[in-house]
Amino acid sequence: MSHTAHIRSHRKPRRSASTLAMRAGVAGGVLGTLAVAGASGSANAAEPVTQTLELPTLTADLAAQAAQSADATEQAAANYQLQAERDAAAAKAAKEAKADLAEARQKAAEAKKKAQEDARKAAAARASRTADRTTLSTTADTGSTSTSTSTSTSTSTATGSAAAVISFVKAQVGKAYVSGATGPSAYDCSGLVQTAFKQVGISLPRVSQDQSTAGTQVSLSNLQPGDILYWGSAGSAYHVAVYVGDGMFVGAQNPSTGVVERPLSYDPPTGAVRVL
Repeated sequence: MSHTAHIRSHRKPRRSASTLAMRAGVAGGVLGTLAVAGASGSANAAEPVTQTLELPTLTADLAAQAAQSADATEQAAANYQLQAERDAAAAKAAKEAKADLAEARQKAAEAKKKAQEDARKAAAARASRTADRTTLSTTADTGSTSTSTSTSTSTSTATGSAAAVISFVKAQVGKAYVSGATGPSAYDCSGLVQTAFKQVGISLPRVSQDQSTAGTQVSLSNLQPGDILYWGSAGSAYHVAVYVGDGMFVGAQNPSTGVVERPLSYDPPTGAVRVL
């Protein structure tokens, strides 16, 4: 017999091991499962018990937050794109404005240069005309006395065509000046000259530019009654009249004076032509 056989058995009921299981998820919600297996029983047998616990589900809140974050990111990207497009448009507009400004400045400089050149030419032309008038005025003033006798003699003895032209133009003195008129109650400068020479069967061009080249060019110091006087250059004259002798001419001057008889010194002509 064993030396422990007399000791009363104090064998305690056997306990089964406990098991705890937990599972968690974040994207699809956090699900925790805790399994606890407990055993109780008599000394001979024990039945396992399993218990499952569920943790609170956070899926809906996390999905909403993720959607809001995605919306905010998309809006920020759209704002950046819009700002980039605006910056590009502003840069393009600034470039075009700069090019337009440069072109405008170039055109302004060219226009200014042209205006200065035109002004220079106009001033030169005025100076030339002034010099020509001064020379002609001096010639007329100094030569009128020396030629008055010869012209007076020519006038007093003028016959035929010259006398008829002079008689006609003097008869028109006092009548009105009307642009384009050829008589009988009004004339312009070339209309009076054309009509006067028509009286003696001579057909002249209608305008002063053509009348200034219709005959033989003669010197102002060698004028004869019936010569056609012109102002401006030959071929581009702006005014004509008829020399009637004694240093005088008859012409349709302007709307203010009408047809008048004046001395050469009143408005010295540029040149003369002879058609008689």
